Amino acid sequence: MSIRIVTDSACDLPKELIEKYQINVVPLYINIGNKSYLDGVEMDHEVFYKGLEKFEHHPQTAAPGPDTFEKIYNSLSNENDVEILSIHVSGSLSATITSAQKAARQSNARVTVHDSGQLGLGAGLQVLLAARAAAAGNSMQEVLTQIKDLGRRTHVFAVLDTLKYLQRSGRMNMAMAGVGSLLRIKPLMKMHEGIPSSEKISTHFRAMQRLIDLTEKVGELEELHYLHTQALSAAKSFYERTKELVPSNTTPIFQSITPVLGAHVGPNVLGVVCVTKN
Repeated sequence: MSIRIVTDSACDLPKELIEKYQINVVPLYINIGNKSYLDGVEMDHEVFYKGLEKFEHHPQTAAPGPDTFEKIYNSLSNENDVEILSIHVSGSLSATITSAQKAARQSNARVTVHDSGQLGLGAGLQVLLAARAAAAGNSMQEVLTQIKDLGRRTHVFAVLDTLKYLQRSGRMNMAMAGVGSLLRIKPLMKMHEGIPSSEKISTHFRAMQRLIDLTEKVGELEELHYLHTQALSAAKSFYERTKELVPSNTTPIFQSITPVLGAHVGPNVLGVVCVTKN
């Protein structure tokens, strides 16, 4: 019995890996005014981030409906002897997994829905591990055991340039956004096992130093990857400051954050995905 992997566009992975492992990606929606775009399909990263400050209406995001997932599940189930593992952005951040769970109940396909407890590349690494484990012939239970263990060991830390995009997207109250702007606060966002948290740091320099401190103190690393919103040169500069922390014989991924997440965090975000050994 083979296992096919389904995920959503808020689980970031490089396109070449998605294609290599034949991962089925369901796009979330980006709504700008009265127009709706499929994340990662109809909205280019560069175009989106260049226009983010200029859009007349701030982009809003929406989860796909259950029918979208059900169509994919049913299509994959037409293949002989197939199980489906559907891995999604944390339910604490998005209603996407609720749609996937409803679709799984409606479909005749054999579907297991898994909450990654992460976002972006933090979730994408679980998708990648699942795809590799499935390709190697592991059973559904074996794959689930592996990705749950990976989720426990995965930490995402990211420094935002400003609070205003969180405020515009409705993810924080206006008063807090105003205080942040006034005091030049740099929010540092953290995500681990489905629990988001944050720190407020007074300057960019201190925020970058705190990002290094968190990376050093999280534990002995198995993997270290870099996140950014159209700030690849800044991500590579940060890599130069932290490359001694990258485990030998590993190659870090430099991942541009998908627009459906970028709508909330804004441009010039820099972050890391830390996977500890234990």
